[in-house]
Amino acid sequence: MSRFGIDFFAKFSYYGGMLELQAIVLGIIQGLTEFIPVSSSGHLIFVPVLFGWQDQGLTFDVVVHMGTLLAVIVYFRKRLWSLVTAWLRPSEESRHLKKLSVYMVLSIIPAGIIGFLFGNWIEVQLRDPKVIAYGLIFWGAVLFVAEKSSARQKNHTRTDDINLKQVIAISCAQALALIPGTSRSGITMTAGLFARLDKTSAAEFSFLMSVPVIALAGVLKIMELIQTGLGSMTVSSIAFGFVASAVSGFVAIAALMNIIKKWNFKPFVVYRIVVGILILLFVA
Repeated sequence: MSRFGIDFFAKFSYYGGMLELQAIVLGIIQGLTEFIPVSSSGHLIFVPVLFGWQDQGLTFDVVVHMGTLLAVIVYFRKRLWSLVTAWLRPSEESRHLKKLSVYMVLSIIPAGIIGFLFGNWIEVQLRDPKVIAYGLIFWGAVLFVAEKSSARQKNHTRTDDINLKQVIAISCAQALALIPGTSRSGITMTAGLFARLDKTSAAEFSFLMSVPVIALAGVLKIMELIQTGLGSMTVSSIAFGFVASAVSGFVAIAALMNIIKKWNFKPFVVYRIVVGILILLFVA
């Protein structure tokens, strides 16, 4: 971006509260990057640094994550509804759906434990552009290896046929996403490919897993907000950020599902590595 562009956005820097333009920009970034394997939390940290904005804080990060939660619920509404209603239908098909819904809930346990034990330390110590850059590059390379490994496999698992061993592996990988620059969707899709899921199923299960984990994080943060308040944020900035992340998140999900059906994850691998290098050169 040109110096003029950076100066233009810097003029909208914080002064006693988050301005709506920043909320919209960061909401769009969150929505576009939450569901593609490029690290939404990493972008929410280094973009304000790039534009000279004050860090928007974890409260805003959670608000826009709730926006993307709405996006995934709307996009997979039929799928999620079938998981809920399966408990009312005694059939062989419903048995598989019940098992999948249980696995979705169990998938939050590793991330919940790590977040409870080390969440505060991670928030303070790892919200750093260098951590983001190295995470983008390293896990991008791992995603490339995972896709190559998946391409050599002949027998793949579909989402409805996933087993407990595969769920444990993907769920443990999800806990690593607490580190900025890793990407929750990226690490779970990578683990899914290594666990012999096909590309579409790895992406779909990653999206389904996001529902309980984002919801849990959102509830905990809302409880905290009741006690601490919004801080420097305004109600309007919250609203703009939420809507922007929800709309752009829905677009990102639809785009990713189409891309991986026709092509592969390589564009995201290249993007991660390029952005990681740029952060090291110009931001970190």
